[in-house]
Amino acid sequence: MHEFEIQSMTCGHCASRVAQAVKGLDPQAKVEVNLPAKKVRVESAEDRASVATALAEAGYPTA
Repeated sequence: MHEFEIQSMTCGHCASRVAQAVKGLDPQAKVEVNLPAKKVRVESAEDRASVATALAEAGYPTA
């Protein structure tokens, strides 16, 4: 389980884009978005760096 803080995630559309970015990397991933806290929890076979890169490429760099 990886947890990321994404300060640029401010709305439901952002949360959806974040989830899509992770699913694009690993379709089997489980994604939990906590929008008020600006946090995302990802359960994936991919390593943390790969997930962080996918998020950054989608325009949502992790803190």
